[in-house]
Amino acid sequence: MDFSSINWLAVLACVVVSMVSGSLWYSPKAFFPIWWKGIGKKGEPTMGGDTDGGMAMTWVLVIVGSAVQVVMFAAFLSVLGANTLASGVSTGFWLWLAFIAPTYLVNKLFADQFPKVWAIEVGNHLLNFLLFGAILGAWQ
Repeated sequence: MDFSSINWLAVLACVVVSMVSGSLWYSPKAFFPIWWKGIGKKGEPTMGGDTDGGMAMTWVLVIVGSAVQVVMFAAFLSVLGANTLASGVSTGFWLWLAFIAPTYLVNKLFADQFPKVWAIEVGNHLLNFLLFGAILGAWQ
């Protein structure tokens, strides 16, 4: 795979955008309380505090995961020749529909967390994939 055609500034912008959109999406005034209850948690949220690395490790892994998604998204757009805002957004939707939505559907069905948790989680990914497509497609 040829990574030389990737706009690395656009990738960085997408990673930042995903952090901002996720922070807003999962804010206490948006979907966080419903999501927290939906995953079966009670009491005060720990948000990564119960892992070995604590909150720092959680955020490192979130950023790495987002970066991997964006780099592969950019490579896919390059292969397709999708270099407009519209083609980027369209590709983002189809990638989300093909890979994110059904994968989460299976996971949430078996976890007995459908439909609320599924809708919240895939909704955030849909927003991000549309934003990734817009940024990567338009920023050539």
